[in-house]
Amino acid sequence: MYMTVEDALSIYPLSEGKLIAGKSGLQRIVKSVNVMDAPDIVDWVHEGEVLFTTAYLIKDRPEDGVQLVQKLAGKGTAALGIKLGRFWTTVPESIIEEADRLGFPIIELPFQFTFSDQMNGLFRAEIQKSTHQLQRILEKQQALIRFALMNRSSDFFQGLSAILECPMAVIHARGRLLFNNLPLTEAQLLKGWPWKPNVQWRRSESGKLTLIPLRGNDAQPIGFAVFRSPDGFPSKEEEGLYLQAAEIISFHLEAMSRKQFVSAADNELASILRSYLQQDVSIDAVLECAKKMDVTLCDGPYQCLLTTVSEKSGRSEDNLLNTIRQEFQYHPLLKDLFHLHFFIDGALFSIFPASMPAGERKLSDLLTKLFAKTAAETRGSLRFSLSHQKEKPDQLGDAYRECLNASETAKQLNLSQLVVEYGNVEMAYLFQSVPRDKMKRFCQFALAPILEKSPDSAQEMINTLSLFITHNGQVGEVAKEMFVHRNTVAYRLEKISELLQMDLKNYEHLLKLNLAFLFQSILEQEVELV
Repeated sequence: MYMTVEDALSIYPLSEGKLIAGKSGLQRIVKSVNVMDAPDIVDWVHEGEVLFTTAYLIKDRPEDGVQLVQKLAGKGTAALGIKLGRFWTTVPESIIEEADRLGFPIIELPFQFTFSDQMNGLFRAEIQKSTHQLQRILEKQQALIRFALMNRSSDFFQGLSAILECPMAVIHARGRLLFNNLPLTEAQLLKGWPWKPNVQWRRSESGKLTLIPLRGNDAQPIGFAVFRSPDGFPSKEEEGLYLQAAEIISFHLEAMSRKQFVSAADNELASILRSYLQQDVSIDAVLECAKKMDVTLCDGPYQCLLTTVSEKSGRSEDNLLNTIRQEFQYHPLLKDLFHLHFFIDGALFSIFPASMPAGERKLSDLLTKLFAKTAAETRGSLRFSLSHQKEKPDQLGDAYRECLNASETAKQLNLSQLVVEYGNVEMAYLFQSVPRDKMKRFCQFALAPILEKSPDSAQEMINTLSLFITHNGQVGEVAKEMFVHRNTVAYRLEKISELLQMDLKNYEHLLKLNLAFLFQSILEQEVELV
């Protein structure tokens, strides 16, 4: 039990009794109830215990009653309940005087109720109180979870304080007061600062405080949360709530710190990066700004990515790009990569390390896997344009221009791929100015022996040869994509080589065929646009 003697006197049937001594001790805490049935009872009582007796053991010796009160008060007993009517009709005045002097409550118990009636009444009240408290704790826990998941309020700390129904304070690791609705001044609150990084309890001018350290992701202290329980020291359940609230506060402070860092980096670094890409400042100015902001920029091999959204998406361009940026930052396969993202001219420009997560080969493959569904939902309006891998910071401008060129070429050719690699469209970009009639004659000359075959046979050969060039001569990859045995692919390639009178292992011959397929693709895309 954790009620006061005053609380116990309000519970039926003990409420039918009467306090006859020790009024100043009404705030003593009641933890349990016992019955006095042995002369050496004092050796067995515990702190916070209420003792019931008929006074049989002291009925003939009031002086023993005085000594009993002294010993019980000294042991921290909560109160003594005496049932009159059988051995005493009144409590001796000497006992009452001593109890008043010691502030030790003596209760005259109602005669018509048994000791078990009194005990059961107190136990029922305590169970009801505990059940209610546990229900309130559960409701607060649920409210804390909802608050942590959904809160966007600027009054974050005030909202937590309202849920906990207790005043609180939040202190930064450097002793700066972030929030305080305790009835204490900053000087009173920070008495003894800095504090040891462990849970502490402290008495103050406004009551008893619980001090809980706040820890960041690296387990280092980032501050303290201070709570004042409405009923003195908190129960174990209340303390659990405070620990939960401290975790939420820690996460909030970490998130705010990250947000401020990203905002500052996005504003200052993005601004100077834009100037660099427009060739107004040098790469050294960009690197100096990044170093000042403790940002690692182009430290090791990297690739650049330009994310664009066309008007046919049906969604706000900014909203979709922000969603993509959040995926880059928090998706399990990407979040551990150190990457930077900046909004430039209505597009999202990103810098990724060349190293990929375990099990992933290429950034282009990973992007296709992660965002294919999003691209379908936006009717193909989403596109990623990827540069060649770069090794040095001063190649950042080249990487950005490669992304722009890849994006523009894909748009001109009306390519449907979600991810367009500059390496795959580089030649198309270079040969955009070649007259279309020359492209057509080149294709017909290079592929004529195949095109003269029957349509089905010609199409099979063209598909096989195209995939062979796309997969850089990897016969196994061609077989896998065509769902045939690699020997079948090898046989077809041998026939194609004889037909075209070309060596498919010769670089010049492969370059000629690559150009033929490139020109064919450009011509086909332009026909579709017409």
